[in-house]
Amino acid sequence: MPRLKVGIVFGGPSEEHPISVKSAQEIARNLEVEKYEPFYIGITKDGAWRLCDRLDADWESLGGRPAVLSPDRGVRGLLVPDQGRYETIGLDLVFPVLHGRFGEDGAIQGLLELAGIPYVGCDIQSSALCMDKSLTYIVAAGAGVATPRHWTVNAGDEIDPAELTYPVFVKPARSGSSFGVSKVGGAEDLPGAIEAARQYDPKVLIEEAVAGSEVGCALSGGGADVFVAEVDRIELSHGFFRIHQESDPESGSDNATFIVPADIPAASRTRVQETAKAIYRALGCAGLARVDMFLTEDGEVVLNEVNTFPGMTTYSRYPRMMAAAGVSPAELIDRMVSSALAGGRR
Repeated sequence: MPRLKVGIVFGGPSEEHPISVKSAQEIARNLEVEKYEPFYIGITKDGAWRLCDRLDADWESLGGRPAVLSPDRGVRGLLVPDQGRYETIGLDLVFPVLHGRFGEDGAIQGLLELAGIPYVGCDIQSSALCMDKSLTYIVAAGAGVATPRHWTVNAGDEIDPAELTYPVFVKPARSGSSFGVSKVGGAEDLPGAIEAARQYDPKVLIEEAVAGSEVGCALSGGGADVFVAEVDRIELSHGFFRIHQESDPESGSDNATFIVPADIPAASRTRVQETAKAIYRALGCAGLARVDMFLTEDGEVVLNEVNTFPGMTTYSRYPRMMAAAGVSPAELIDRMVSSALAGGRR
């Protein structure tokens, strides 16, 4: 059978550019070449698209041919300039391996739907909902899921620091990882934390801290066919968990250990998995997502956030949870491809 022509889009202008490159490298490493013909499409930090011969750490400095994704469904693929003319490269499927803005907010998904190319992961609507944590909470609460007490501060809004019960977390409402996140212990530190969050998004979310363990769950598939993998737990040595802020992430987190399967009672594990699945479905997720939650001492599960294209690096939580459930990286790729093609996009 002919191999599927698979575009792997990575990089991008968001603050998560380096993590995206590492995730794409890991997907490429586990792509079975007898099934898939890969095309590496790197987006520079300045937003230029490049078709790369290979995907390594030097891809940006090595250049590569300019390429654009055609919105014309008659092309269904890439346009590559060639001496005044355009070469076309058809694509059967795209992995949008872009974390954070422009990758998990519906932007690249909209472009791919215009182009008529199936893609891995959540659609425009669910990506946008999950990217905006304030909207995520509204939808999740409507589905009966517990959420932290929170306040949304838009550009130009003011909030009285005396109204809050400390500690609180201040974070950009629409940003990935832990960029711009602060833990605030008192009213005097709130204005500075809001300004730090606004470096990444003018819309800021303030949340009361939830007392409990940080747990996560990896999911794949969609509709009636949702696979729920293992649960993990984050053991902190100090401070709060700041994902992708480590000085040397390959050697481990600066302040966290990941325990998978999570060392929690079986009943709590089941409750976490069921809650993650309810959140995934309520938000319309498909393909894959990682749902991050808190597990309180009395067994309540509280939503933290949803990542619609979580990290796929060697040190990322999502593939670890899938591996603990018996799903290898190559099998995970097959599942994501099957889910995308079965979705009939769009």
